[in-house]
Amino acid sequence: MTIGAERPRIEAILFDKDGTLVDFDASWGPVNRRVAERLARGDLRLAHRLLEAAGHDPETDRVLPGSLFAMGDSISLARTWSPFLPGQPDALRLSREIDRMFVSFGAGAAQPVCDLPALFGALRAGGLRLGIATNDSAAGAEALVAQCGLHAHLDFVAGYDSGHGAKPGPGMLTAFAATIGRPASVVAVVGDSLHDVALARAGGAGLAVVVKGGARIDPTVAAAADLVLDRLEDVTGLVPKLAAG
Repeated sequence: MTIGAERPRIEAILFDKDGTLVDFDASWGPVNRRVAERLARGDLRLAHRLLEAAGHDPETDRVLPGSLFAMGDSISLARTWSPFLPGQPDALRLSREIDRMFVSFGAGAAQPVCDLPALFGALRAGGLRLGIATNDSAAGAEALVAQCGLHAHLDFVAGYDSGHGAKPGPGMLTAFAATIGRPASVVAVVGDSLHDVALARAGGAGLAVVVKGGARIDPTVAAAADLVLDRLEDVTGLVPKLAAG
């Protein structure tokens, strides 16, 4: 992949997590089912209704692009699920329970799309500052960082509950730029959804990049982005001296 001369100089990358750094369906299909079944207290029909309401096909274990599971946060999920559950639990309280279950059931479940330590190490060696911004919880993001040994490579890790707001708002990008002391215009946002592109646009990022990865990219997402990569590893093309190597 070659980045044209008209592309802005990129000094930092803010990555989405699920669907970008990890294979979404392989990582979260079984976890989604466990969470739904636990909330449904073993009622499989109810569990299937919860999964379908969030965009997860219980027969195939695949999540629809653009669905709640693909782009939403736990509060949105709780608001959608609460009416299905006995007693219609408070959405905020339910969201905290959902977060706890995803962290617990998802421990070690993430399936990285490539050798993340090697990729992040190469990007850091190329002079880039790196961060992760996800609509998962901060604890969920930190769990992936710990599982993959990425702490030494990262300047910033944020979830929807880190105090910067959730995607598609610009808060996580604004906070990342402030953390590294650089303008958002030198940051590339790399993700797989319209929320990631919207984050980049709202926050004034230099580039909005989407990764095809496991072929989960909706054509509308690709059309909205500045750049579409076939694989996450191709992100090295954003750094001239890495692309040349």
